[in-house]
Amino acid sequence: MNRTSVANEHSSVKELIAVTLGVAASDGAGVKLTRIIGAGEVDMLDPFLMLDCFESDNPNDYQAGFPTHPHRGFETVTYLLEGRMRHRDNQGNEGVIAPGGVQWMTAGRGITHSEMPEQQDGLLKGFQLWINLPASDKMTAPAYQEFPAEQVALEQHDDGTVIKVISGVTDRGTSGPVQNHYTDPTYLDVSLKAGATFTQSITFGHNSFVYVIEGELQAAGRSLSAKQLGIFGAGEKIELLCNLDSRLLLIAAKPLNEPVVRHGPFVMNSQAQIIQAVEDYHSGKF
Repeated sequence: MNRTSVANEHSSVKELIAVTLGVAASDGAGVKLTRIIGAGEVDMLDPFLMLDCFESDNPNDYQAGFPTHPHRGFETVTYLLEGRMRHRDNQGNEGVIAPGGVQWMTAGRGITHSEMPEQQDGLLKGFQLWINLPASDKMTAPAYQEFPAEQVALEQHDDGTVIKVISGVTDRGTSGPVQNHYTDPTYLDVSLKAGATFTQSITFGHNSFVYVIEGELQAAGRSLSAKQLGIFGAGEKIELLCNLDSRLLLIAAKPLNEPVVRHGPFVMNSQAQIIQAVEDYHSGKF
């Protein structure tokens, strides 16, 4: 490949290389959800291990919540659109995530926590994303970054576009509150009006996807509808044309290109490390 073709690839608009739907699943104590990454056609999109959407106004679908459970070796990101969720862990942290709030938890070497709905009825809707940690940081100390809606950066455009910036930086320079050097993630919640065009630069080499919460979009000539996941290929810019009023998540991060061995709530680089994680958990070392 000559230098000109390399430059063109780096500056090009990313192609939409896959479009898929999630699969119905349940987790915790029977919470009904849609698994968008981590099952079905998309087992993993390095460094993204899992993306779940939970959405129901039936309390029977969510009231049992996610009782105390362990994690090691990765990060969990909980972003709530509707409802309230209380988290509590064995490090002494406790709080409530309200609509528009985000909790970015680095499980690191090990933590146990619970996530329980704070409501008896009404709509509960949100997302949980699992992001892998590099081998060098899997045993880092557990940590939290938690921000209520009013601390999430907001960018508004004259055409009605609204961007909630959780992590990363928009093309207009708005920075999200979450700081993360492990995978340098971008996490945007974007609302668009019909007819609007949205463009966002992505660091070359980062894996990226869009999940359409509602509405209909076009990306590189392909359509994306509500509840569809769109995965992008090489390039350094995502360009979306909004057909109908839409809302979407745009997420990207640096792939780790390392071995991944998973066992439930533990994500490590080898089977021996998984065995050690299980032993550590059962011996009370979390």
